[in-house]
This record gives sequence, structure tokens and C-alpha cells, in this order.
Amino acid sequence: MSTSRFAVWAVLVIAALAGVFAVRSARAADDAVPAVGQQAPEFSLPSQEGTPVSLDHYRGKWVVLYFYPKDMTSGCTMEAHKFQDDLPKYERDNAVILGVSVDSVASHKTFCTKDGLSFKLLSDEQKSTVSKYGSLGNYMGMKIAKRNTFLINPEGKIVKVWTSVDPSNHSAEVLAALADLGKKNG
Repeated sequence: MSTSRFAVWAVLVIAALAGVFAVRSARAADDAVPAVGQQAPEFSLPSQEGTPVSLDHYRGKWVVLYFYPKDMTSGCTMEAHKFQDDLPKYERDNAVILGVSVDSVASHKTFCTKDGLSFKLLSDEQKSTVSKYGSLGNYMGMKIAKRNTFLINPEGKIVKVWTSVDPSNHSAEVLAALADLGKKNG
């Protein structure tokens, strides 16, 4: 191989590798969990009733935005029941619960009906919001939501982040954080 052909080949290889690393870096940035203090990424997703729900609908309220893997599975059902059981406490603290998974509106409707859930479950079949919140996971080749939660203040800023939560005691953790933040702000 002549020196000039080798130089051209080397430049092409370096350019290709640079492109691969740039794509990986962009994906890593897209998959990053938003930080405390950051404005919460906006979204509009259909609820179990099929009506669109946007984060900006809840300005002036605390928002517990929790991501979960799959409707009607044991851990997700336990977590949803804990939030449902504690719903009066959240309402007392001017907070709403919004659950998000990549399941369909129909699946959410069935889950809510079967398990008596009265808070909003949002369908993100396109995985856009799950990705914005760094909560897209992979389970046995399926893209699902990771079990992460974001506490968003009434001004729309993220004030607390939980990743890989334990569904058995997570609602109690969120309520404790709300109480603590209320004491600091009150």
C-alpha cells in the first residue's frame, strides 16, 4: 500500500471511529438521569383514560414522577398499591402521583381497574419521556422503564432523585422527603 493510500485509509478509519464515539456520547447524554436542581424535562403522554397529561398541568403542585417496568407484575403492583394507599397523604401535601411505563393505554386501564388505582398512569410507548429522564432499561432484550422516581417541586424543578428503588418501601421514602422539604421551605 502506498503512503498516500495508507494516509487516506487512516483518515477514514479515524473519522469513522470519531463518529462512533460521538454517537455513543450523544446516547449517553440522552440516557443521563436529570440532576437535582435541573428543570424537569417537559412531556405530554396519554393517561389510562387516553387523555393527554403534561407536566405543566401540575405547576403549583409537587409531582412524584415514578417510572416502573411493567403493569401487573409483582414489584410494580406492590409499588402502585403503596402509592395508592398513601394517596391521601400526598394530597394533604399538595402532591400528585404520576406513574410512567412503556405499556399501552389499554394495559394501564386494565391495571388501574383490576387494582383500584386512581392516580394517573402514563403510557410512553415511544419511550421518549422514559429516555429524557434517563430511565430506559433493557430486560431480556426488551426496552422497558427502569424503576426511578423524580420529585419535582411546584416550580417544576427536580428536588430529589431515586434510582433502582425498592418498591416495598418507596412510597414511605418519598413521603419522608416531602415532609423534610416542607420543613425546610415552611
